[in-house]
Amino acid sequence: MGRLHRVSQPSVALVTLGCARNEVDSEELAGRLAADGFRLVDDPADADTVLVNTCGFVEQAKKDSVDALLEAADLKGGADGKSGPSSVVAVGCLAERYGAELADSLPEADAVLGFDDYPDIAARLRSIVAGERPTAHTPQDRRRLLPISPIDRTAAPVVQRSRLTTGPMAPLKLASGCDRRCTFCAIPSFRGSFVSRRPTDVLDEARWLAADGVRELFLVSENSTSYGKDLGDLRLLETLLPELAGIDGVERVRVSYLQPAELRPGLLEAIAGTPGVAPYFDLSFQHASNAVLRRMRRFGDPESFLGLLDRVRTLAPAAGVRSNVIVGFPGETEDDLETLCDFLVAARLDVVGVFGYSDEDGTEAASYDDKLDDDEVLARTARVSDLVEELTSQRAEERVDEEVVVLVEDVTDGEVVGRSAHQGPDVDGATYLDQPGARVGDLVRAVVRKSDGVDLVATPL
Repeated sequence: MGRLHRVSQPSVALVTLGCARNEVDSEELAGRLAADGFRLVDDPADADTVLVNTCGFVEQAKKDSVDALLEAADLKGGADGKSGPSSVVAVGCLAERYGAELADSLPEADAVLGFDDYPDIAARLRSIVAGERPTAHTPQDRRRLLPISPIDRTAAPVVQRSRLTTGPMAPLKLASGCDRRCTFCAIPSFRGSFVSRRPTDVLDEARWLAADGVRELFLVSENSTSYGKDLGDLRLLETLLPELAGIDGVERVRVSYLQPAELRPGLLEAIAGTPGVAPYFDLSFQHASNAVLRRMRRFGDPESFLGLLDRVRTLAPAAGVRSNVIVGFPGETEDDLETLCDFLVAARLDVVGVFGYSDEDGTEAASYDDKLDDDEVLARTARVSDLVEELTSQRAEERVDEEVVVLVEDVTDGEVVGRSAHQGPDVDGATYLDQPGARVGDLVRAVVRKSDGVDLVATPL
């Protein structure tokens, strides 16, 4: 009998950029690869293939994604005495959005794969490792692709994730795509139309995450207020939230990315009043001037936005509220900017992301004539950012003496760091606890004693 030769298990490292939705995509890719015989490794230098899940949201995110691809390519041929990867592959939003254009401009990447390659990702990587160089796709407007109908979705296989982190919080995808047509945003063109996941799939994945030690579920999508509309029930999230919160092991459910114009009273009440659901409102205001919002193809004005915030705080006085705003949008006047600043002062938001406007390929706003020059956009962005820094610090000060429940996420050299219910993951600040012996995953009732910017310092009860 001939000698048996063991075939080595190919290894892959995933590098993820961008939002929590991309984190879920990476874990789904990791799950597919692990199920098909790949070994997942943390260090790109130890991998046969580095899979870079890119972000294509704004210019800085694109640059960061290209830098990550170049950094991975630099490892080829060995680094720090290691053999280094044999191939570097781009996936994610930047790869989907630019396809062949990205491949031509970045020869350091061995392949650029689109979303349609995800179901067969293991076969794609094996062929690339074997020396094949697949032709990158030509991007198309994915809004023109018909979404999968609900009846066809029932037969779709459920993708099992492989967690790439071990923390007590995990993102959980509600839906993908977006049906809105905001003039500044290119996301629908490469993410496609809005498609809700079936509630049974969401619940099954939530139970799996809970069994893996997750205590906070962070519900993510491009527009969570639209969840269920394509399944025939726009109130589906209101019924899903208590089911998610009731899963054994889950202590907190958090909803992200709510459209103010679509936030129905029933959903507002469900988020504010369901036990186990964080009274946390991630409201995508984008601006406050009605004139600017109309040019963005959005709806609202200071009065309606402040009325919404009043309803939120009537139901949940300690609710956390965060938002993003775009400064320097084409046609924005000084009066428009003053309207935005006045609104921010009145709104008492916990966190505000401030973005200076820049043209995005393929968007309607990129064709507008009345653009502000770059220096003016930078000056306005700095002005609003300074105001926001002051206002959010004041809002944190208002929380002194407030009772909070803190999810411990890190304990290093005796320093205990976590998040209160009003603080979302990564970008909303942290709460520091004086709690010797605390462990990651603990939920600690505490009283806020002082603030530092948007961060809090609290003493356990």
